[in-house]
Amino acid sequence: MINTKDILETIRMIQDENLDVRTITMGISLLDCCESDIDSACARIYDKITRYARNLVKTGEDIEKEYGIPIINKRIAVTPMSMILAACAKKEPVRLAETLEKAARACGVNFIGGYSALVHKGFSPGDRELIESIPEALSATERVCSSVNVGSTKSGINMDAVALMGGIIRRTAELTADRDCVGCAKLVVFCNAPEDNPFMAGAFHGTGEPDCVVNVGVSGPGVVRAALAKAGDCDLTEVADIVKKTAFKITRMGQLVAREASKRLGVPFGIVDLSLAPTPAVGDSVAHILEEMGLECCGAHGTTAALALLNDAVKKGGAMASSHVGGLSGAFIPVTEDAGMVNAARNGCLRIEKLEAMTAVCSVGLDMIVIPGDTPAEVISAIIADQAAIGMVNSKTTAVRLIPAIGKGAGEELSFGGLLGGGPVMPLNTWSPARFISRGGRIPAPIQSLKN
Repeated sequence: MINTKDILETIRMIQDENLDVRTITMGISLLDCCESDIDSACARIYDKITRYARNLVKTGEDIEKEYGIPIINKRIAVTPMSMILAACAKKEPVRLAETLEKAARACGVNFIGGYSALVHKGFSPGDRELIESIPEALSATERVCSSVNVGSTKSGINMDAVALMGGIIRRTAELTADRDCVGCAKLVVFCNAPEDNPFMAGAFHGTGEPDCVVNVGVSGPGVVRAALAKAGDCDLTEVADIVKKTAFKITRMGQLVAREASKRLGVPFGIVDLSLAPTPAVGDSVAHILEEMGLECCGAHGTTAALALLNDAVKKGGAMASSHVGGLSGAFIPVTEDAGMVNAARNGCLRIEKLEAMTAVCSVGLDMIVIPGDTPAEVISAIIADQAAIGMVNSKTTAVRLIPAIGKGAGEELSFGGLLGGGPVMPLNTWSPARFISRGGRIPAPIQSLKN
């Protein structure tokens, strides 16, 4: 039973500590929209999305007003569009992206995810055509997000896809250079991509999901930091306990919103993703949580250990609060979206090598990192390969969202504004991996994949 103290505490979290529901994301299957004629397929896609999601934004706004809980984004995730493209006689993938954009605008959502391909074991019909169209599609649209899964613990890493994606990221940056290369902020490369992720840019609606579902992503780095600040100089066992209890409260709020949205929209409740997703706002930073634990600056030695504690405690607290925790669930470290990470990158304490180590224990990977605009495609591919290897070997999701800042070098700044934030161009090790990347083929799955 919710008591007065809990209600007042939640109000304080919302008003003073940046607690919010980051997104209500409706997942929609488009498998029944497959047609050989692309005009018919586009018409069916638009009709189904707008039919299911026409009340999504209004429902979110109504819940927000009724409960006083900020709901920042309302989004849609759809079946990976390479599957729809495979059935089309004419391979015109950008037509599909334009249809998604039109549907997203009609529904009023912030983003629509699912311009995606799953190629961790190889390319099936439609995959390569869709991947090669990503730069044009993201340049021609504002709300469409794209993702490509290039590896998994069960199948290994598709190095042909990894090599391809290095060039795709560079080309996307070039085509959106007049908009601060923002196309790359809407493109994620995954290993072990989850099918029920509500967060962009990596959301898509997996083939094992219901026809339509509501997933919710909550957030609250500021709440966790405030709780640790109040606790003072306790030991790390107590720190973990405080984080668990705080994550429990945050997740309970998310589940309330998820179930209410599910009931009002008439579709099943899927999962709560309890990730600590930062924003550029002061006081809403994962880096500042780590610094509250005792680090002088995020990126100092000890950062990986502190992040491991945080990530595990968040998952434990959330799992007690909801029977349906999914998505990514943990701590995000997107550099440009986190005020503390930006500061640490600017002063040189946080470098990409340290970020890579941190990805072994957090929820995602090298996320929203601005790199020099002249970075060769094979270096980008090698960074993707390293991240995919961490995910594959550790049976976890890893992702890469890099932004080559065309025309800018290390130390200069790139700014997107809004939730995407901005930050410094981070230097890279540019010793060439070209011969390794050009070998192609597949990195075999690790022995722990043989668990049956």
